Amino acid sequence: MKQQRTVIVMLIAVVTAGIASYGVYQAIQRMPVREVEVPGVQVVVASEYIPVGTRLAETHLRVATWPARSPVEGAFSDPKELIDRGTVAVLTENEPITAIKVAGPEAGAGLPPVIPPGMRAMSVRVNEVVGVAGFVLPGTRVDLILTVDDDGDGAGMQEAMSRTILSNVVVLTSGTRYDQDRAKDGQAVRATVVTLAVLPEDGERVALATSEGSISLALRNPVDADPTETTGIRFASLMKGTGPETVVDPPTRRVVAVRPPPPAAPVPTVYRVEAIRGAKRTEEVVR
Repeated sequence: MKQQRTVIVMLIAVVTAGIASYGVYQAIQRMPVREVEVPGVQVVVASEYIPVGTRLAETHLRVATWPARSPVEGAFSDPKELIDRGTVAVLTENEPITAIKVAGPEAGAGLPPVIPPGMRAMSVRVNEVVGVAGFVLPGTRVDLILTVDDDGDGAGMQEAMSRTILSNVVVLTSGTRYDQDRAKDGQAVRATVVTLAVLPEDGERVALATSEGSISLALRNPVDADPTETTGIRFASLMKGTGPETVVDPPTRRVVAVRPPPPAAPVPTVYRVEAIRGAKRTEEVVR
């Protein structure tokens, strides 16, 4: 009897708890949702993906509410301030547009606003191999390797040589396109011309290099900013290989002892004596 009473009490407690929980759940569901108003400001954002060099239009822009406690430095509140201005950086959808990502009001669109101050845009003709199989895209960094035929010995013999002439150069455009429609997905883009951002003195090196030899591009890791310091390599050094070199013994020199000539026989000393005998005068030789 005592065990039965305990079981009945436990069943009643479980049922009562279940009914109470269900009632609380229904009460919470019927409670009205309270919206807490957060202070915000109007910010112009990109309505879609916008590549570099795009001239902004109304279809590219929309206004969104941004939390006032987290302001965006350099943001715009009126889309009219951005109409007909070119982008100098990639803009993703719903990204606030700031002053550092667009060109000046009179700068226009295209490639010129993208060129950093103090630098020049220099184009280099490439093929699929030189362009690292199409992965030299806008924004990547490359090294320029020049290969030329050098008059090494002055006797008419040509010896090829390669050397890195510029390192850590930023790619502005790939081909005739300066957008990144395919670059954003990491896809390869075939191009015949690559435009680089170089200093004025480096532009002279590139111009001379393109006229005297062929240029190859070496793709760099974007976090690797160390300059490439090499002395170059000549064809003769390249053909030596990486295995052990054959050591050639220098020619052996034989030393031959030369005997001095025998000394000459001593020449006897000759004395001449003048003798006077009476009235007769004679000269005699004495050895």
